[in-house]
Amino acid sequence: MKMNILVLDDEKEIADLIEIYLKNENYNVFKYYTASDALKCMENEKINLAILDVMMPEIDGFTVLIKIREKYNFPVIMLTAKEEEIDKINGFSLGADDYITKPFRPLEMIARVKAQIRRFMLYNRDSKQNEAIIDFSGMVINKDTRQVFLNEKNILLTPTEFSILWYLCLNRGKVISSEELFQKVWGEKYFNSNNTVMVHIRHLREKMEDSVENPKFIKTVWGVGYTIEK
Repeated sequence: MKMNILVLDDEKEIADLIEIYLKNENYNVFKYYTASDALKCMENEKINLAILDVMMPEIDGFTVLIKIREKYNFPVIMLTAKEEEIDKINGFSLGADDYITKPFRPLEMIARVKAQIRRFMLYNRDSKQNEAIIDFSGMVINKDTRQVFLNEKNILLTPTEFSILWYLCLNRGKVISSEELFQKVWGEKYFNSNNTVMVHIRHLREKMEDSVENPKFIKTVWGVGYTIEK
């Protein structure tokens, strides 16, 4: 199913450029040059993501963002020529998900759109589903779909590797012994060898490009077990 993206920018050339690149990525684009037309569109169409220019005549992008957040939870990317930090802080505080400053590179814009849609689909802003999501330090783990994204890159794990990573992340800040990992992941009561756990941890680190000497995620506590710090 194609995603519907709303584009609001009073600069026709920029709006048209965004539309071209989005359509090349097979998105449906609803393009508007006035905020009132964009707001009417949202009442009649299911929008999956919006790109809003901040500096709009009559109704500015922040006001449109406020109106969106009164009813909808889809991702919103703010587009502006300004670079003041206060504008970004204002946008994020009102519910913006990302911020792009003009002039921008179209391919970067596309990458940000894809990232926001992917994250929204993983979360779906649903409290029940959020219980199956762990998100920290650039890593997103979805227990229901068994997917792991590291800095927006999909990491392919075996079921056992996924279970180890999920359990360690679920217990961030705690040191988990090899015996506990074995019992929780393999479901076996008796723990005979540390080698099985060590091999899977090594494979996990390789796939996550996590070094043993200076790990970002899985740290070894010698003589005790493994931990992922908060």
